[in-house]
Amino acid sequence: MSEGKKSVPLPTIHLAESHPMASFIDAIPMPPITSDLVEGTIIAISRGRVYVDLPPFGTGIIYGREYLNAADVLRKANPGDTISAKVIDPAGRDGYIELSLKEARQAAIWGEAETAILSQTPYSLIVEEANKGGLILSWQGIQGFLPASQLAKEHYPRVPEGDKDKILGELIQLVGHPLSVRIITADAKEGKLIFSERTENEDEEKASIIDKYQVGDIADGEVTGVVDFGVFVKLEQGLEGLAHISELDWGLVENPHTLFAVGDAVKVKIIEIKDGKISLSIKALKENPWHTAADRYKKDMVVPGVVIKYNKHGALASIEEGVAGLVHVSEFESPAALRETLELGKTYPFTIALFEPKEQRMTLTYTAKKK
Repeated sequence: MSEGKKSVPLPTIHLAESHPMASFIDAIPMPPITSDLVEGTIIAISRGRVYVDLPPFGTGIIYGREYLNAADVLRKANPGDTISAKVIDPAGRDGYIELSLKEARQAAIWGEAETAILSQTPYSLIVEEANKGGLILSWQGIQGFLPASQLAKEHYPRVPEGDKDKILGELIQLVGHPLSVRIITADAKEGKLIFSERTENEDEEKASIIDKYQVGDIADGEVTGVVDFGVFVKLEQGLEGLAHISELDWGLVENPHTLFAVGDAVKVKIIEIKDGKISLSIKALKENPWHTAADRYKKDMVVPGVVIKYNKHGALASIEEGVAGLVHVSEFESPAALRETLELGKTYPFTIALFEPKEQRMTLTYTAKKK
Protein backbone atom coordinates (compact mmCIF):
# COMPACT_ATOMS: atom_id res chain seq x y z
CA MET A 1 0.00 0.00 0.00
CA SER A 2 1.26 3.50 -0.73
CA GLU A 3 2.35 5.62 2.16
CA GLY A 4 -0.29 8.03 3.52
CA LYS A 5 0.24 11.72 3.10
CA LYS A 6 1.62 13.58 6.06
CA SER A 7 -0.78 15.95 7.81
CA VAL A 8 0.48 19.49 7.31
CA PRO A 9 -0.93 22.21 9.65
CA LEU A 10 -2.89 24.86 7.80
CA PRO A 11 -1.47 28.40 7.90
CA THR A 12 -3.25 31.00 10.00
CA ILE A 13 -4.94 33.57 7.76
CA HIS A 14 -6.57 36.75 9.10
CA LEU A 15 -9.11 38.45 6.85
CA ALA A 16 -11.67 41.16 7.45
CA GLU A 17 -15.21 39.81 7.80
CA SER A 18 -16.22 41.73 4.66
CA HIS A 19 -13.48 40.15 2.56
CA PRO A 20 -14.96 37.79 -0.09
CA MET A 21 -12.58 35.02 1.03
CA ALA A 22 -13.53 35.25 4.73
CA SER A 23 -16.48 32.87 4.56
CA PHE A 24 -14.42 30.43 2.51
CA ILE A 25 -11.59 30.45 5.07
CA ASP A 26 -14.08 29.95 7.92
CA ALA A 27 -15.41 26.86 6.18
CA ILE A 28 -12.02 25.13 6.05
CA PRO A 29 -12.01 22.34 8.68
CA MET A 30 -9.33 22.46 11.35
CA PRO A 31 -6.82 19.58 11.51
CA PRO A 32 -7.59 17.06 14.27
CA ILE A 33 -5.73 17.34 17.56
CA THR A 34 -5.02 14.87 20.34
CA SER A 35 -8.22 13.49 21.96
CA ASP A 36 -10.44 14.50 19.03
CA LEU A 37 -13.00 11.93 17.90
CA VAL A 38 -12.83 11.41 14.13
CA GLU A 39 -14.68 9.30 11.60
CA GLY A 40 -13.12 7.73 8.53
CA THR A 41 -13.18 4.84 6.09
CA ILE A 42 -10.93 1.80 6.37
CA ILE A 43 -8.77 1.66 3.25
CA ALA A 44 -6.51 -1.28 4.11
CA ILE A 45 -5.84 -3.90 6.79
CA SER A 46 -2.35 -5.38 6.77
CA ARG A 47 -0.17 -7.27 9.28
CA GLY A 48 -1.58 -5.86 12.50
CA ARG A 49 -2.25 -2.43 11.06
CA VAL A 50 -5.39 -0.69 9.93
CA TYR A 51 -5.23 2.36 7.67
CA VAL A 52 -8.09 4.84 7.78
CA ASP A 53 -8.84 7.58 5.25
CA LEU A 54 -9.35 10.91 7.05
CA PRO A 55 -9.87 13.46 4.28
CA PRO A 56 -8.66 16.12 3.88
CA PHE A 57 -5.97 15.57 6.53
CA GLY A 58 -4.34 12.37 5.39
CA THR A 59 -4.35 8.80 6.64
CA GLY A 60 -4.89 7.46 10.12
CA ILE A 61 -3.32 4.28 11.49
CA ILE A 62 -4.24 1.84 14.25
CA TYR A 63 -1.30 -0.37 15.20
CA GLY A 64 0.71 -1.83 18.06
CA ARG A 65 -1.01 -1.78 21.44
CA GLU A 66 -4.04 0.05 20.02
CA TYR A 67 -4.52 -2.70 17.44
CA LEU A 68 -4.31 -5.39 20.12
CA ASN A 69 -6.75 -3.50 22.39
CA ALA A 70 -9.33 -3.46 19.58
CA ALA A 71 -8.46 -6.84 18.01
CA ASP A 72 -11.94 -8.31 18.58
CA VAL A 73 -13.59 -5.46 16.70
CA LEU A 74 -10.97 -5.26 13.95
CA ARG A 75 -11.21 -8.96 13.13
CA LYS A 76 -14.71 -8.26 11.81
CA ALA A 77 -13.70 -5.05 10.00
CA ASN A 78 -13.26 -4.79 6.24
CA PRO A 79 -11.99 -2.16 3.81
CA GLY A 80 -14.80 0.26 3.10
CA ASP A 81 -16.21 0.15 6.66
CA THR A 82 -16.71 3.48 8.39
CA ILE A 83 -15.30 3.65 11.93
CA SER A 84 -15.01 6.22 14.70
CA ALA A 85 -11.68 6.57 16.50
CA LYS A 86 -9.88 8.86 18.93
CA VAL A 87 -6.74 10.75 17.92
CA ILE A 88 -3.80 9.87 20.18
CA ASP A 89 -1.07 11.53 18.07
CA PRO A 90 -1.94 13.84 15.15
CA ALA A 91 1.66 13.70 13.86
CA GLY A 92 2.54 10.11 14.52
CA ARG A 93 4.81 7.53 12.97
CA ASP A 94 5.72 8.20 9.33
CA GLY A 95 3.30 11.13 9.30
CA TYR A 96 0.21 8.99 9.94
CA ILE A 97 -2.43 10.20 12.40
CA GLU A 98 -2.33 7.62 15.19
CA LEU A 99 -5.76 6.44 16.31
CA SER A 100 -7.37 4.41 19.09
CA LEU A 101 -10.64 2.51 18.80
CA LYS A 102 -10.70 1.55 22.46
CA GLU A 103 -10.34 5.14 23.66
CA ALA A 104 -13.03 6.26 21.22
CA ARG A 105 -15.39 3.66 22.63
CA GLN A 106 -14.58 4.72 26.20
CA ALA A 107 -15.11 8.40 25.34
CA ALA A 108 -18.48 7.56 23.77
CA ILE A 109 -19.54 5.61 26.86
CA TRP A 110 -18.64 8.43 29.25
CA GLY A 111 -20.40 10.88 26.94
CA GLU A 112 -23.50 8.69 27.10
CA ALA A 113 -23.24 8.65 30.90
CA GLU A 114 -23.20 12.46 31.03
CA THR A 115 -26.26 12.56 28.78
CA ALA A 116 -27.98 10.02 31.03
CA ILE A 117 -27.41 12.27 34.05
CA LEU A 118 -29.13 15.20 32.34
CA SER A 119 -32.03 13.08 31.11
CA GLN A 120 -32.23 11.06 34.36
CA THR A 121 -32.39 7.88 32.28
CA PRO A 122 -33.34 4.84 34.38
CA TYR A 123 -31.39 1.58 34.02
CA SER A 124 -32.15 -1.87 35.40
CA LEU A 125 -28.81 -3.20 36.65
CA ILE A 126 -27.89 -6.34 38.56
CA VAL A 127 -26.16 -5.88 41.93
CA GLU A 128 -22.76 -7.57 41.67
CA GLU A 129 -21.23 -7.01 45.10
CA ALA A 130 -21.98 -5.48 48.48
CA ASN A 131 -19.85 -3.84 51.13
CA LYS A 132 -20.65 -1.97 54.32
CA GLY A 133 -20.91 1.29 52.40
CA GLY A 134 -23.10 0.27 49.48
CA LEU A 135 -23.37 -1.80 46.32
CA ILE A 136 -21.27 -2.41 43.20
CA LEU A 137 -23.01 -2.43 39.82
CA SER A 138 -21.71 -2.36 36.24
CA TRP A 139 -22.95 -0.26 33.33
CA GLN A 140 -21.49 -0.54 29.82
CA GLY A 141 -18.57 -2.51 31.23
CA ILE A 142 -17.71 0.16 33.83
CA GLN A 143 -18.04 -0.63 37.52
CA GLY A 144 -19.89 1.94 39.57
CA PHE A 145 -20.85 2.49 43.18
CA LEU A 146 -24.31 2.87 44.70
CA PRO A 147 -23.87 4.33 48.21
CA ALA A 148 -26.27 2.96 50.81
CA SER A 149 -27.62 6.49 51.30
CA GLN A 150 -28.76 6.47 47.66
CA LEU A 151 -30.90 3.36 48.05
CA ALA A 152 -34.68 3.64 47.87
CA LYS A 153 -36.50 3.54 51.21
CA GLU A 154 -37.62 -0.06 50.73
CA HIS A 155 -34.02 -1.20 50.28
CA TYR A 156 -32.28 1.02 52.82
CA PRO A 157 -30.79 -1.17 55.61
CA ARG A 158 -32.40 0.05 58.81
CA VAL A 159 -30.80 -1.96 61.60
CA PRO A 160 -30.61 -1.38 65.38
CA GLU A 161 -27.84 1.05 66.43
CA GLY A 162 -26.42 1.07 62.90
CA ASP A 163 -24.59 -2.23 63.38
CA LYS A 164 -22.15 -2.47 60.44
CA ASP A 165 -22.22 -6.25 60.17
CA LYS A 166 -26.00 -6.28 60.12
CA ILE A 167 -26.03 -3.51 57.50
CA LEU A 168 -23.72 -5.60 55.34
CA GLY A 169 -25.99 -8.59 55.86
CA GLU A 170 -28.96 -6.59 54.57
CA LEU A 171 -27.04 -5.32 51.56
CA ILE A 172 -25.75 -8.78 50.64
CA GLN A 173 -29.36 -9.88 50.20
CA LEU A 174 -29.58 -7.50 47.23
CA VAL A 175 -26.68 -9.16 45.37
CA GLY A 176 -27.91 -10.83 42.18
CA HIS A 177 -31.11 -8.77 42.08
CA PRO A 178 -31.90 -6.00 39.58
CA LEU A 179 -32.35 -2.42 40.78
CA SER A 180 -33.79 0.51 38.85
CA VAL A 181 -31.08 3.15 39.11
CA ARG A 182 -29.89 6.32 37.42
CA ILE A 183 -26.42 7.76 37.06
CA ILE A 184 -25.79 10.83 39.23
CA THR A 185 -22.01 11.25 38.77
CA ALA A 186 -19.76 10.36 35.83
CA ASP A 187 -16.10 11.41 35.83
CA ALA A 188 -14.09 9.82 33.03
CA LYS A 189 -10.76 11.15 34.29
CA GLU A 190 -11.22 9.58 37.72
CA GLY A 191 -13.12 6.54 36.43
CA LYS A 192 -15.88 7.52 38.83
CA LEU A 193 -19.44 6.32 38.24
CA ILE A 194 -22.03 6.77 40.99
CA PHE A 195 -25.63 5.54 40.92
CA SER A 196 -28.79 6.40 42.83
CA GLU A 197 -31.99 4.44 43.36
CA ARG A 198 -33.74 7.32 45.09
CA THR A 199 -36.95 8.80 43.74
CA GLU A 200 -37.62 12.47 43.02
CA ASN A 201 -39.50 12.85 46.31
CA GLU A 202 -36.60 11.37 48.23
CA ASP A 203 -34.24 13.77 46.45
CA GLU A 204 -36.42 16.67 47.58
CA GLU A 205 -36.17 15.41 51.17
CA LYS A 206 -32.40 15.23 50.81
CA ALA A 207 -32.32 18.78 49.40
CA SER A 208 -34.11 20.06 52.50
CA ILE A 209 -31.45 18.41 54.68
CA ILE A 210 -28.62 19.89 52.59
CA ASP A 211 -30.09 23.37 53.10
CA LYS A 212 -28.87 23.19 56.71
CA TYR A 213 -25.26 23.16 55.55
CA GLN A 214 -22.99 25.78 53.96
CA VAL A 215 -19.60 25.71 52.28
CA GLY A 216 -16.95 26.12 54.97
CA ASP A 217 -18.92 24.25 57.65
CA ILE A 218 -16.98 21.70 59.70
CA ALA A 219 -18.88 18.57 60.69
CA ASP A 220 -18.41 15.22 62.38
CA GLY A 221 -19.13 12.26 60.16
CA GLU A 222 -18.83 8.53 59.77
CA VAL A 223 -17.15 6.71 56.88
CA THR A 224 -19.78 4.63 55.11
CA GLY A 225 -17.86 3.62 52.00
CA VAL A 226 -14.24 3.41 50.84
CA VAL A 227 -13.63 3.30 47.09
CA ASP A 228 -10.66 3.83 44.78
CA PHE A 229 -11.51 7.50 44.23
CA GLY A 230 -12.19 8.51 47.85
CA VAL A 231 -14.44 7.92 50.85
CA PHE A 232 -18.13 8.47 51.45
CA VAL A 233 -18.96 10.12 54.76
CA LYS A 234 -22.39 10.21 56.41
CA LEU A 235 -23.10 13.62 57.93
CA GLU A 236 -26.52 12.62 59.24
CA GLN A 237 -29.26 10.14 58.43
CA GLY A 238 -30.05 10.40 54.72
CA LEU A 239 -27.10 12.62 53.83
CA GLU A 240 -23.67 11.54 52.62
CA GLY A 241 -20.84 13.46 51.03
CA LEU A 242 -17.75 12.40 49.11
CA ALA A 243 -14.20 13.22 50.14
CA HIS A 244 -12.26 12.74 46.90
CA ILE A 245 -8.89 10.96 47.08
CA SER A 246 -7.17 14.32 46.47
CA GLU A 247 -8.84 15.72 49.62
CA LEU A 248 -7.86 12.95 52.04
CA ASP A 249 -4.35 14.03 52.97
CA TRP A 250 -1.59 16.46 51.95
CA GLY A 251 0.68 13.49 51.24
CA LEU A 252 0.22 11.23 48.22
CA VAL A 253 -2.71 8.84 48.67
CA GLU A 254 -2.92 6.04 46.12
CA ASN A 255 -5.20 3.69 48.04
CA PRO A 256 -7.85 5.17 50.39
CA HIS A 257 -8.31 1.72 51.96
CA THR A 258 -4.93 2.11 53.68
CA LEU A 259 -6.16 5.17 55.58
CA PHE A 260 -9.85 4.62 56.24
CA ALA A 261 -12.33 1.86 57.01
CA VAL A 262 -16.10 1.80 57.11
CA GLY A 263 -17.26 2.96 60.54
CA ASP A 264 -14.36 5.37 61.15
CA ALA A 265 -15.33 8.64 62.80
CA VAL A 266 -13.91 11.60 60.86
CA LYS A 267 -14.08 15.36 60.99
CA VAL A 268 -14.66 16.98 57.58
CA LYS A 269 -14.95 20.40 55.99
CA ILE A 270 -17.60 21.11 53.37
CA ILE A 271 -15.85 22.54 50.30
CA GLU A 272 -18.66 22.43 47.72
CA ILE A 273 -22.44 22.01 47.54
CA LYS A 274 -23.62 21.54 43.97
CA ASP A 275 -26.49 19.77 42.21
CA GLY A 276 -27.63 18.11 45.42
CA LYS A 277 -24.16 16.71 46.18
CA ILE A 278 -21.76 17.63 48.95
CA SER A 279 -17.99 17.56 48.47
CA LEU A 280 -15.87 17.17 51.58
CA SER A 281 -12.26 17.59 52.58
CA ILE A 282 -10.38 15.89 55.38
CA LYS A 283 -6.98 17.37 54.63
CA ALA A 284 -8.38 20.94 54.82
CA LEU A 285 -8.52 20.52 58.60
CA LYS A 286 -4.81 19.71 58.73
CA GLU A 287 -1.98 22.19 58.33
CA ASN A 288 -0.69 22.39 54.77
CA PRO A 289 3.05 21.56 55.08
CA TRP A 290 3.81 23.73 52.05
CA HIS A 291 2.80 26.84 54.04
CA THR A 292 5.84 26.46 56.29
CA ALA A 293 8.16 24.61 53.88
CA ALA A 294 10.08 27.84 53.15
CA ASP A 295 11.21 27.85 56.80
CA ARG A 296 12.93 24.50 56.31
CA TYR A 297 14.07 24.36 52.70
CA LYS A 298 15.88 26.59 50.21
CA LYS A 299 16.87 26.31 46.56
CA ASP A 300 20.18 24.41 46.04
CA MET A 301 19.83 22.63 49.39
CA VAL A 302 20.69 18.91 49.38
CA VAL A 303 17.90 16.86 50.98
CA PRO A 304 17.03 13.18 51.38
CA GLY A 305 13.91 12.12 49.51
CA VAL A 306 11.84 8.95 49.27
CA VAL A 307 10.70 7.94 45.78
CA ILE A 308 6.92 7.59 46.04
CA LYS A 309 5.63 7.46 42.47
CA TYR A 310 6.53 7.31 38.80
CA ASN A 311 4.74 9.32 36.13
CA LYS A 312 5.32 10.17 32.47
CA HIS A 313 7.52 13.13 33.46
CA GLY A 314 9.80 11.21 35.82
CA ALA A 315 9.59 10.34 39.51
CA LEU A 316 8.09 12.02 42.55
CA ALA A 317 10.27 12.11 45.65
CA SER A 318 8.91 13.12 49.06
CA ILE A 319 11.24 15.14 51.28
CA GLU A 320 8.67 15.19 54.08
CA GLU A 321 5.05 14.17 54.50
CA GLY A 322 3.03 16.23 52.01
CA VAL A 323 6.00 17.95 50.33
CA ALA A 324 7.29 16.26 47.19
CA GLY A 325 9.25 17.26 44.10
CA LEU A 326 9.65 15.99 40.57
CA VAL A 327 12.86 14.34 39.38
CA HIS A 328 12.62 14.82 35.62
CA VAL A 329 13.20 11.88 33.29
CA SER A 330 15.48 14.06 31.12
CA GLU A 331 18.22 13.56 33.74
CA PHE A 332 18.44 9.93 32.67
CA GLU A 333 19.07 8.11 29.43
CA SER A 334 15.56 6.65 29.41
CA PRO A 335 12.52 6.08 31.65
CA ALA A 336 13.85 2.56 32.27
CA ALA A 337 17.17 3.97 33.46
CA LEU A 338 15.36 6.31 35.85
CA ARG A 339 13.35 3.44 37.36
CA GLU A 340 16.44 1.28 37.63
CA THR A 341 18.32 4.02 39.45
CA LEU A 342 15.50 5.40 41.62
CA GLU A 343 13.56 2.53 43.15
CA LEU A 344 10.15 3.05 44.74
CA GLY A 345 10.27 3.31 48.52
CA LYS A 346 14.00 3.98 48.72
CA THR A 347 15.72 7.15 49.94
CA TYR A 348 18.25 9.08 47.85
CA PRO A 349 20.04 12.45 48.05
CA PHE A 350 18.56 15.23 45.91
CA THR A 351 19.35 18.88 45.26
CA ILE A 352 16.43 21.32 45.22
CA ALA A 353 16.67 22.86 41.73
CA LEU A 354 13.39 24.78 41.80
CA PHE A 355 11.44 25.75 44.91
CA GLU A 356 8.14 27.66 44.78
CA PRO A 357 6.27 26.88 48.02
CA LYS A 358 3.38 29.27 47.28
CA GLU A 359 2.63 27.30 44.11
CA GLN A 360 3.43 24.01 45.90
CA ARG A 361 5.99 23.24 43.22
CA MET A 362 9.45 21.73 43.53
CA THR A 363 11.95 20.21 41.12
CA LEU A 364 14.69 17.92 42.40
CA THR A 365 17.98 16.83 40.84
CA TYR A 366 19.46 13.45 41.67
CA THR A 367 22.89 14.19 43.13
CA ALA A 368 24.42 10.72 43.43
CA LYS A 369 26.26 9.04 40.58
CA LYS A 370 23.82 7.52 38.09
CA LYS A 371 24.14 3.91 37.02
